[in-house]
Amino acid sequence: MTAFWTSADWDEHERVELVHDRASGLTAIIALHSTHLGPGAGGTRFWHYADPAAAMKDALRLSRGMSYKNAMAGLPMGGGKAVVLLDQDRTRTPAMLAAFGDAIEAFGGRYVTAEDVGASEADMVAIAARTAHVCGLPASEGSAGGDPGPFTARGIYLGIKAAVAHRLGRDSVEGVHVAVQGCGSVGGGVARLLAAEGARLTLADIDAARAEALAAELGATAVDASAIMEVPCDVFSPNALGAILDAQSVARLACSIVAGGANNQIATSADGVALAKRGILYAPDYVINAGGIINVSLEYLARQKGVPGDLAEVERMIGGIPDRLLAVWRECEATRLGADRVADRMAQVLIGRG
Repeated sequence: MTAFWTSADWDEHERVELVHDRASGLTAIIALHSTHLGPGAGGTRFWHYADPAAAMKDALRLSRGMSYKNAMAGLPMGGGKAVVLLDQDRTRTPAMLAAFGDAIEAFGGRYVTAEDVGASEADMVAIAARTAHVCGLPASEGSAGGDPGPFTARGIYLGIKAAVAHRLGRDSVEGVHVAVQGCGSVGGGVARLLAAEGARLTLADIDAARAEALAAELGATAVDASAIMEVPCDVFSPNALGAILDAQSVARLACSIVAGGANNQIATSADGVALAKRGILYAPDYVINAGGIINVSLEYLARQKGVPGDLAEVERMIGGIPDRLLAVWRECEATRLGADRVADRMAQVLIGRG
């Protein structure tokens, strides 16, 4: 593996640790980007990486994104991220989860984890047996916590509505054509919220059967995963894995707006420039997809005080996502810079690196 500190994704991270526990078979990377605003918060991705360098790339990029996401959301949290490298069978054992919990505990509260791709609420419960620095745990009715997916989906839905109002001048998504990439917990939640308001949907997922089932449920159209980015539509909503907006795909987009929950959607800064030059309104991923981390962070902070997380406060903060997007877009109009660059600059100031 190339030295990570020479990588383009290295951003003066405070701490990057490779964890290997021979007894359990655990191999993981924990990347702490910034604790300027508070403990670094960000979920753990359980994934099979054919190339370990890709795991390091994810850890570095995602942890930086969490610093920006938490800062822009107004949370008193820094940014961190972890990836657990699984084998091809996606094997995980109680011993691996215990060893991973011990690794988080060794950070002494500077890193707080939660669910991410491939992780479940049950995984968080297992990890919580070894460390208190975990969130996304089962919550009682009316309290913050639990699966962050529905909260992420809610914020993305509100962000899409804001983008439609800003670019298309429409106060509803009724009749608006949205192409949704990814039909899992987040993408599926976004699609259901849009469908309830009368949006016209085209869906795709790497699991074609899942996309077809959701399309049948919502009266939508399902297409092959390889075709979704070229569907003529008003809004393209990426809700799967990142780095999908590159030179080739940006050139093929047939939409007015890109607004979805996938992390690190733009592959390189040049691709962000290309997106802006095409006149496509972009909702920066870490601004629009902050609903989940808002929920679990308020859960964690409340638990440190021995009280339940305030669900009303979670909903209030998620409701602020459209205004935060509008602030980015207005700055874009004033500076003629792309939304990704503007949002990065705003976040860097907030974490003391501007």
